[in-house]
Amino acid sequence: MAVSEKIELIKFNEEQYLKEGDAVYAQRAEVEAIADAIDKAGYSNIFLLGIGGTEFEFAQFDYLVKKYSDIELYAINAADANTVHPKNLTKDSLVITASASGTTVEIVEALEWIQKTGAHIVGFTKKDCPVGRLCTTVIEAKVTTGQCEYSYVLQSFLIYSLLNKKGFFPNYTKFADQIKTIFKNLVDIRKVYEPKADEIAKTFYNKPYTIFTGSGALWGETLLFAMCILEEMQWVRIRPVTSAQFFHGTLELVEKDVPVFIVKGEDEFRKQDTRVEDFCKKINAEYTVLDTQEFALDVDSEFRPFVIPWIVTALLTERLAKHYEVYTKHNLEYRRYYHQFDY
Repeated sequence: MAVSEKIELIKFNEEQYLKEGDAVYAQRAEVEAIADAIDKAGYSNIFLLGIGGTEFEFAQFDYLVKKYSDIELYAINAADANTVHPKNLTKDSLVITASASGTTVEIVEALEWIQKTGAHIVGFTKKDCPVGRLCTTVIEAKVTTGQCEYSYVLQSFLIYSLLNKKGFFPNYTKFADQIKTIFKNLVDIRKVYEPKADEIAKTFYNKPYTIFTGSGALWGETLLFAMCILEEMQWVRIRPVTSAQFFHGTLELVEKDVPVFIVKGEDEFRKQDTRVEDFCKKINAEYTVLDTQEFALDVDSEFRPFVIPWIVTALLTERLAKHYEVYTKHNLEYRRYYHQFDY
């Protein structure tokens, strides 16, 4: 896929992004070797342990592993796990967690008691940090910037390798070969979306309230952008709701100056997203749609389900966020409370 028109991406270093993308992909053999060792040692079930952003980022894997395999997998919120220790998390479990800061307090607390069970803990974090020191195995991205897609590629090498070894992803090697160009693809779709991102941010940034809908493999990415970016980093009032639940309460809030942002996927849940879109058309609501079908990637169609969440994170969490920042004049790094003091 190529973009012929010259488009400048604001607040984005394309050269560094691609260089670090190559470094991440170069870790493939390292991560696959870890998957091989875990498979040989055996495990009874898998727990995806996260909170906030990490919980939302893991949602795609929770959905896809359950869709394509019968591996016993649980996505758990770290704070909830600390409140009610899952009884089926044992020495035979595989726990996968992540923390960009390496200091996430709920995850640190969870790992302290999980470590005592004897479960194998794989952490996508820094080796020398509170989270990393509590893990059995650490996979540290060789990057200096925190793009979500870097984590997704590394996590895919681990999780989909494990599926392959259980016979559920026979074309894993072909998939892993094809995503070698994924970071270039994700730059190209950024350039396609850039004018639209500016238009949406300019129109929506000062609305008193915005509704976000999504479903299926893209629900986690919808939450990630709505809560971790717009609420936390931009202090914009948002109502994230699944496309199904939209029709059981939230639809009554659609009125003048309450726009609906529809994240539209490509899986069996697409008809739910389309229903929201059709409703907005019918009542002449203010709305916009991000439809992943409009964006090409250099992967076979059988592999698109595994990578369309990356389209959404590239276009919303990375691109649209930067344009909101321009219009709100609120620095994405500034927080009132988060990580400002203990609570």
